[in-house]
Amino acid sequence: MRTILAGVALVALTIGASAQDKRPEYGTAVNVVGAKKIAAGVVAECQKNGWNVAVAVVDNHGFLVYFERMDNTQTASVEIAVGKAKAAATYRRPTRVFADVINKGGAATATLPGVFASPGGLPTMVDGKVTGGVGVSGVTGDQDEQCSKAGLGAS
Repeated sequence: MRTILAGVALVALTIGASAQDKRPEYGTAVNVVGAKKIAAGVVAECQKNGWNVAVAVVDNHGFLVYFERMDNTQTASVEIAVGKAKAAATYRRPTRVFADVINKGGAATATLPGVFASPGGLPTMVDGKVTGGVGVSGVTGDQDEQCSKAGLGAS
């Protein structure tokens, strides 16, 4: 009887977990024309606010499609922007999610490969499917994310 109850509980947990963790499917990868539009939107938002950032756009497999670094952007932001974009695309979620999970005690999330637990990385979407990711780095995480959203709005 215990075995049956344990099995039923396991099935219930599995169904509940999969329903809560439904991520969008992958779509056709973002191309260079689309990536440049996203980056232009990011740069415009950052220029408006006087922020110097690096912006990366990757395809739905996390491979770099387009990169731009504004003048006087800190050197570390180059790799961080690419990392945020890759994480957003390959995990099909905003990078803010990783920071939130870790802050709530989910330390194991920090051990996943390619995780960037800082806002500023967002998946790019077309028709509800992930086509890639955009990553911004150079100011605070919230400001990076604001610029990423502006880039997606411009595409």
